[in-house]
Parts: sequence; structure tokens; C-alpha cells
Amino acid sequence: MVMSLSRAAGWWAALLLGIAFSLATVTQARANNEKALWAALATPGHFALMRHALAPGTGDPEAFRLEDCTTQRNLSEAGRRQAERTGTAFRENGIRAARVLSSQWCRCLETARLLDLGPVNPEPALNSFFRTMTKGPEQIERLRDVIAKLPLKGPVVMVTHQVVITGLVDIVPSSGEMLVVRRQEDGSLKLVGRIAPRPTE
Repeated sequence: MVMSLSRAAGWWAALLLGIAFSLATVTQARANNEKALWAALATPGHFALMRHALAPGTGDPEAFRLEDCTTQRNLSEAGRRQAERTGTAFRENGIRAARVLSSQWCRCLETARLLDLGPVNPEPALNSFFRTMTKGPEQIERLRDVIAKLPLKGPVVMVTHQVVITGLVDIVPSSGEMLVVRRQEDGSLKLVGRIAPRPTE
């Protein structure tokens, strides 16, 4: 019985060690992949699509007005921390300045400003069409035209909404998540990878 218990303890120890090793390997692989994505973002022809930082809720209130932030769904304190930490991540990865375009919605403009990468340029083609989904295809085409005309010689960040990102690259991002995209020579867009949202705590 003593030997049996000893063998069982050894088996469990080996199993736990194996799990720990696997988790460490996965974590390292993710870190290496993210480092490669940051490097790509600093390479001509690439840009980042970022969903605005954490703003609890869905859509906007019925009384929504574009010119009045008090009528909109806005960033929480956790969302503001997330946006600031995203800006810090840019600098930690060697990107201290970027061309920043943003939806005209307050939660996107605030996210873009908190990145602290340079002046924020409002871009209507990045606006949400959550309340009028039928306008989505036309707006996505306008956004494609905007992207086609961008120089993309240095880092570019576009802060926008889930519906816009999904309409453009068919990915549903989390709040604060970034997608690194490459504009191909023929003008088509290719998803290079996803950079996970920064922590909010």
C-alpha cells in the first residue's frame, strides 16, 4: 500500500509538472507571437484596428447625440486604465508616436487620446453603425477607400467599434483588443494577428 501511494504521488507530481511546462510553453509562444505583431505594426504597409477600451453596456442610449458625450455609453475607469496601458504597451514595444484615427464616438475618441501617441484625427468612416446595420456595407466600403489612400509609412492606429472591425475583417474583438492588418499590394487586407487587450486591474 505504501508503494502504491508513493507511485500515485509520483504520477500526480509528474502530471502537474507536465501541465506547468505546457502552460509555460504556451505563454512563451503567445509572448513571442505578440512581439512579432508589434514589430509588424512598425513596418510599412501595416496598421492596427483597435476596438475602444472597456465601456460597459451595449450600443447607446435612445437619446444618443454625437456632439454630447453625456448621451453616450462611455469608458469606465477600468476602460481608461486599459487605454492608458495600451499606450504604454506601444511605447514598451518601440512605438512612441503614430498616426491615430478615431470614430467620432466619445468612447473611441477618449481611448485614442489616452493612448498618447499623437494628435487624434476623427474619421466618420470608423463610426458605429450598430443602430443602423443596413448602412454597414456602404460604410465599410468608405472605410476601405480611406485605408487605400493612407500612406502607411509609419505606425497607424484606428480606434473604432466591434461592428466596424467585424465588417472589415470578419473578427469579433474584445474591448481594447487590437488587430494588426496588412494592406496587400493589390489593396486587399490581410489579418496578421491579434494583440490581446491590456488588463484593466
